[in-house]
Order: sequence, then C-alpha cells, then structure tokens
Amino acid sequence: MLKTTTRSRRAAWREDHAGRLRRADAAALITALGLTQLVRFGTGPGDLVLGGLAVPYWLVGLLLGAAWWGWLDLRGARDVRLIGSGVEENREVVSATLVLFGAVAVAAWVLAVPVARSYVVIALPLGTLLLLAGRSAVRRGLTRRRLAGEAMSRTLVVGREPGVVEMLKTLQEHPASGFEPVAVYAPAAERPLPAHLAAVPVPPNTLPAGQLPTVEGILAACRAHRAETLVLAASTPLSTEQVRHLSWHLADARIRLVLDTGLTDVAGPRVHTQHLSGLPLIHVSTPRLQRSRLLLKRLVDVLGAGSALLVLGPVMIVLAAIVRTHDGGPVLFAQERIGLDGSRFRMLKFRSMHPDAERRQAELLAANDAKGGVMFFMADDPRVTGPGRWMRKHSLDELPQFLNVLKGEMSLVGPRPPLPTEVDRYEEHVRRRLRVKPGITGLWQVSGRDDLDWEQAVRLDLYYVENWSPVQDLVILLRTVRAVLAPHGAH
Repeated sequence: MLKTTTRSRRAAWREDHAGRLRRADAAALITALGLTQLVRFGTGPGDLVLGGLAVPYWLVGLLLGAAWWGWLDLRGARDVRLIGSGVEENREVVSATLVLFGAVAVAAWVLAVPVARSYVVIALPLGTLLLLAGRSAVRRGLTRRRLAGEAMSRTLVVGREPGVVEMLKTLQEHPASGFEPVAVYAPAAERPLPAHLAAVPVPPNTLPAGQLPTVEGILAACRAHRAETLVLAASTPLSTEQVRHLSWHLADARIRLVLDTGLTDVAGPRVHTQHLSGLPLIHVSTPRLQRSRLLLKRLVDVLGAGSALLVLGPVMIVLAAIVRTHDGGPVLFAQERIGLDGSRFRMLKFRSMHPDAERRQAELLAANDAKGGVMFFMADDPRVTGPGRWMRKHSLDELPQFLNVLKGEMSLVGPRPPLPTEVDRYEEHVRRRLRVKPGITGLWQVSGRDDLDWEQAVRLDLYYVENWSPVQDLVILLRTVRAVLAPHGAH
C-alpha cells in the first residue's frame, strides 16, 4: 500500500491558488454589493422593514456577501479539479450564484420579506460579472506561472505505447494545463518513444517485454518519481477491478487520478455519464442542429449583420473610396467559394490585391507559405496593394461579407468558406466542414489564424461542426474582437 507522504513544496501552489481565488471572490463581492448599495440607496443606509424592525441594507449586503462567498466554497467552485479550466470554472460560479439567488427569492416569497427587487437586479449581474473577471485574472496569473515551468503537477503516464505517446505529446504541447510528465510506465514496445518526446525529464520506466502493468508496480513508480498526478491512457491494459483498487490507494496517498477515455474533439455538453452497478458508462450524443437552433442561429446572423452594416456603414464608405482612388480598380472583389453542403456562391471582399492577382497566383504557387499545402497564402504576397495590407491586418477587407450573411450564404460564425480547388483536394473526413454554413469568423481565426498548419485548422473547424452551440458562437465573436485588435498571425 502506498503511504501518504508529506506535502511537497511543489504542491504548495494549489493552496496558494485557492487563497488567491478566495481573495479575488471576496474583493469582487465587496465591490459589487458596495456599488449596489450606492446605486440603489445613494449615501443613505436604506432600510429593510421586518415585522416593524428596520434593518439597514448594508447589513443585508454583508450577510448576502458572506453567504455568497461561503456558498461558492460549498458548491466546489474552488475545487482543484477546476484549476485552469476557464469554461468549467465559470459554469460552476454562475450555477452556484443562480442557485443561491433562487433560494433567496423563494425564502423571501415564503416569509413575505419585502426585498427591494432593484437591489437584486443590480447585485446579481454585477456580482457575477466581477466574480468572473476576478477568476479570469487569477487564471491568467496561473497560466503565466505554468508557462514559466512553475505550478506544475508531476505526472506519471500509464498505458501502452500508442496511447502513452499521444498523451505525452498532448501534455507537452499544452503546459498551461499544469501537467508535467516526468515518467511513463508501459509494456515494452517494438520501437522506442519518438525523439520529439525525449523532453520527459525522467527516462521511461518501461516494463520488460510481455509483462503488463500491475497495481503494485504503478504505485511503486509513483513513489519512485514522486508523482502528484497519475494519468491512465486510453490504451491502459488494466481491468476495471484493478483500476478501482488503484484509485483507492491513490486517494489515500492524495495523488490525483485522471482517466483518458480516448474521446477527442467532443465538447462537454455532448458527454453524459450513467452509473450501472457502480460502473460509469459514458454516453456521447450525436451532433444535430435542430430546427429551432438553426432558426436561432439565422436570427442572430440577420440581426448581427444588419446592425454591423448600420454601425460600420460610414467606415465601409471610406474604405471603398480608398480602394477606388488607390489604383482606379474595382472596389469589391467577388470570388466563388463553397458553402453549405457544397453549394457555390460569390463571397464579397474589399479588393486588397491588384486586379490581376488571380492570374498571377499560378506563378507564385512554389512560394506557398500555407502549412499543409491545401490552402494558399504568402506572408509577403507581392500582389497585395498598400491599402490592402493594413486592411488585411485588421480584417477590414472582410466587412462586405455581412452582405453574404444577410443573403443567407454565410453565417457570422463558422468555418471559412473554401475555394473549389481546395475542396477538390479534401480528404473525405475534411468534407464535414461543409455541413454548416461558412462564417466570417470561427475557431480557426481566433486560435492562431495563418500561424496554424492545415491539420490544426481542420481539427478546429471539425470541432466547431461537431459541437456547435449558441454560447460557443458568442465566445468566438468576443474572441474575434480581441483577435482583430491584436492581429497576430494575420497576413
């Protein structure tokens, strides 16, 4: 049995992080409820009358803030499992807040407490926003520390060679997740680990040929490498009984257990867990765009594109004049693209290249900078005009595509519309990109744009197709604003 050891200094960052979260939450709630008091009652105390007794609202706010702060802890909104996971952490904070205010509303109604509705209307959204903002600031600090090699969890990876290689690669490519692979525990493979994975500090603890991992051997490896987290890769050759016994010993030793299900690019809302005689079964729902959700997406597209054209109309007029006076060529450039289910349409852009750009592309194919070779772009394309260069940098040349959105040919968010020549070179699985309308922006644009290689771009687009949701669209639109203002990777 693995004995519990004294907590190492390396694990102290967890307590430090939890302390930062508690202080950030306290500061957010004090600020929110203080501003609520000021906006609702001014400099006066304001009173809540209970059975003839006047209770000042500053005391109500103090009690509400204490309950709110404590409830976040009771609901697990500061648990270790949420560290660094922005989406899950924010979901827990919002869920806990809504449950608390729902309980307060029910209690106030049952006890006939005359709570000022305007107080709640101000405190609820303001407190939630400040809580999320504070959490975001703490996460950014943690990410900076992790990228510098701090606040990491020593991780032992267990499994067969293919799964171990994939897991090590993923952990090394995403240091912000906080897992530092220090060793592997796997049956001997016919070939050694790839050279690009040699950065694992401790040499792989490979088992002799033909010998499978055992619970005792894994626990011994944890002791030898001072592991704080154990990852069981999808290929781990352990029975369900062995995994259960292993989890008990790891829990006693305060070592986290992480199970890799082998599911990739599947968002949380599509994953559901059902317990059958103590055995957790994972259900993955089929991705479907229901008619109601399609109508909602179309409504958002129409309202968003219409509003954008009204607001940005003067800017577009100025850009059109600049393009026209620069070389006397046409203002707009219409290019045939592939849309939903392979349909063809003419995508509009402000012309950012010389009029003979398409004819000259054949001469420049050898200088294609696109990683993967399916798409074409050049970081220093000689066909781009002077105005076109800075318009492209800030994506201003894309503004006429709001007209494509109004016509129903495109959406605000979705995979970028490909050229027919690109689609002709698609592998079969890549054609799944065409199952939704192409968009002005998408996961590809907000995750690195032209700095990503072809495989990464396809993976992001397919993830979007498989896991679309209105919330995801909203997040992408907000990230697009930041990507446009800080146009890293745009050419």
